[in-house]
Amino acid sequence: MKIEILVLGPMGNCTYLVSQNGVALLVDPSWDMEEIERALHGQRLAAVFFTHGHFDHVKDVEPMLRKHNIKAYIEEADAQMSGLPSDVLQTFTGDKKLKTGGFDIEILHTPGHSAGGVCIKIGDNLFTGDTLFPGACGRVDLPTSNPRQMRASLYRLSQLPGETKIYAGHGYGPKNSSVSTIEYERAHNRYMQNAIRDYSK
Repeated sequence: MKIEILVLGPMGNCTYLVSQNGVALLVDPSWDMEEIERALHGQRLAAVFFTHGHFDHVKDVEPMLRKHNIKAYIEEADAQMSGLPSDVLQTFTGDKKLKTGGFDIEILHTPGHSAGGVCIKIGDNLFTGDTLFPGACGRVDLPTSNPRQMRASLYRLSQLPGETKIYAGHGYGPKNSSVSTIEYERAHNRYMQNAIRDYSK
């Protein structure tokens, strides 16, 4: 399995292209659809996943979804926020497991940054959107954000195996990188450490 990081748009959004055996998945495609199409290199696009519905993670994606005749998975609480028409969305509620294009997908509902925020787990790889950044976490002062839910979500992620590799929605935080591991975050991310302390009492 290959994971390609495309950093696009003025907010440094990370779109992730996950591929194997000529089949691809996209996580949070936004901003530059021509660049994303080029990165596909003719592979079959099996599915699109949004970690949440904020505009910078879904911008300009509707024509791509229609071109490939697929729907994008999004947690129901964030569907309206995305601004995308319902006929290009496949909504779900809470956690979800599915198999598509030969990939086994586990979606973890991790509200906090937004009510419908999720992390997408494919093997030992976790696409965390704006829930968890290397050394930081997403904002909790936006509409539908919730600091208590964020803390619970960070604790939930902290319980995953340490070797789980995280791919965040932006290269925010002190590392200026979008890639880390759960083990590193448990040792160095004060937001996750606070969540672990609170839930370990």
